[in-house]
Amino acid sequence: MDRGLTKAVDRFAETIGGALRQAATGTTVEQKKLKRDAIVEAFNISLAFVDSDQRHSDDELWAIVAAFAHHDLLSGMATPDALRRNDLVAGKQQWLAKPSDLFMTLRQVDTTRRTTFARLYYDEAMTLAHTVISLDQYTADAELKALVEFQRLLMAALPPAASGGPQAATGTGTDNAGQAAADAAIEAEAPTEPPEPLEDVLAELDALIGLDQVKEEVRLLSALLRVQKLREERDLPIVDSNNHLIFSGNPGTGKTTVGRLLSRIYRSLGVVDKGQLVEVDRSGLVAGFVGQTATKVSEVFDRADGGVLLIDEAYSLTRGGEKDFGREAIDAVVKNVEDRRDTMVVILAGYPKEMADLVATNPGFQSRFPKTIYFPDYTDEELVDILLIIAAGGTYNLTDDAMEAASVWFGAHDRGRGFGNGRLARNLFEAAVSRHAQRLVDVEEPTDDDLTTLEAADIAAVPTESDRESALGPSKASTDGDTA
Repeated sequence: MDRGLTKAVDRFAETIGGALRQAATGTTVEQKKLKRDAIVEAFNISLAFVDSDQRHSDDELWAIVAAFAHHDLLSGMATPDALRRNDLVAGKQQWLAKPSDLFMTLRQVDTTRRTTFARLYYDEAMTLAHTVISLDQYTADAELKALVEFQRLLMAALPPAASGGPQAATGTGTDNAGQAAADAAIEAEAPTEPPEPLEDVLAELDALIGLDQVKEEVRLLSALLRVQKLREERDLPIVDSNNHLIFSGNPGTGKTTVGRLLSRIYRSLGVVDKGQLVEVDRSGLVAGFVGQTATKVSEVFDRADGGVLLIDEAYSLTRGGEKDFGREAIDAVVKNVEDRRDTMVVILAGYPKEMADLVATNPGFQSRFPKTIYFPDYTDEELVDILLIIAAGGTYNLTDDAMEAASVWFGAHDRGRGFGNGRLARNLFEAAVSRHAQRLVDVEEPTDDDLTTLEAADIAAVPTESDRESALGPSKASTDGDTA
């Protein structure tokens, strides 16, 4: 029988029991009881995750028996049927609804003594939870969702740690394709650092503004990959799957930022060796002469090997006349994806409709990119938060009236195809700074506050796209194309 759960339980009992003993230093609590408390905690976590999909398979319950029988917790209940008859499993998932008393005790000790026992509990509990879920060959969605919720619950309850606060996944950097390619090349050639703890990268993901559904999808994917990795390490059969993805959404919704975080997550989980993100678009893949496109595509894949390749506006490869080499690029991409399926991950990104059409019309993409993550447009409130982060980076702040004006300004934009999202926030900031400078021209001795504070007038004076189209007139505005 696989002894993976037994090892995880024993490790939890030893590690958390030791933390409890240290936390109880100077008290009259019996040491033996503390280790027993840790074993009971491991028992509760294990049974809760066995119950998370309400299947209670024999494989899971035999592993429970093997892991806890020698801890004297299952007197007279040494079979799966005995566990079921004694109602030890059914309804146990409710135990995951809130942090346990033991966890909160460790958290309180951390708060008063500046220790890290709660984080130690988190690490061991996550290992135990993933191990329980890995007992079944086929992982149920309900199990992954329960794990992600438990993970989020504990992380939210951990004592505050130093952080940079919320971040904006805005895609507000340079749009210069050459610079992006140079940055990607430098990153690909950078010295390899040790893999980061998965939880640290997930914390960065959670710190991004908005993108709640994207975060959920990435967490579920991470949980599944970790479970599959555990089964692989124990020579258990795994479900054959690929890790390639489609990112669907308007510009400026954080696809590149999340892609970069995902590349680090893949490396933390051992899916890829290096974890760099290389980002290209059509111009980085398609050459102008016969026979050069396949070579160009292979060179890009060489740079991204060991990491993640993000192909932006991938649907544009299908556009062009008879002499266009985009189709050749698609064939080369599909071939490289198949040839390097074990060494790298490819993400195709672009507008929702066009990406759906691309996948539907190309069997190679259909079979190799089975999962799509949709990036929704930011709300007005989220765009204001992004604007505040951008402004703080430029040592500016906004008055309350300016924030209200910004919300109105964002709301005046049509949220159709090509809506700029984070880039729109960057554009507003730059225009508002310009208006602010004009407003201060006549101020003879501006104070520091004058020089760093954006007011409602600076925001309201910035024209929207609708304002510009109205100024152009209906004939000119109707001929302008989408420049997303």
